Amino acid sequence: MVGFMDLKIGMKVHGVVTGVQAYGVFVDVGDHNQGLIHISECQSGYVDDINKLFKAGQTVEALIIDIDEYTKKISLSTRSKKIDETVLSRTNPQRLKHIYYWTNYRIDLGFTTVAKYRQSWLEEAIKNFE
Repeated sequence: MVGFMDLKIGMKVHGVVTGVQAYGVFVDVGDHNQGLIHISECQSGYVDDINKLFKAGQTVEALIIDIDEYTKKISLSTRSKKIDETVLSRTNPQRLKHIYYWTNYRIDLGFTTVAKYRQSWLEEAIKNFE
């Protein structure tokens, strides 16, 4: 069992999906710790229906991208696969008030996602507004 104080930003965790909402997925990461994968962190690009990606009871591997020590809220990501090894290898980590671990600063997607769906969005708009 991993306790709350053992969790670190940049660490990969395995958990079980406990609930799926329109805005994200709740994941039990063990020892009464629950995290949230916001819909923007589920995958790169547009998420049409979050229920197509996750189901209750499903096991997921996620990256911890933020921990709020005061509220004990854990933010997770299945979009980012990169682990920050420097965070995990610290023997005597300094506790900061709040650490942000952004997941997309290394991704150079540009407008590829928009370009990929552009034609279908245009066709849908034309059909809806005729």
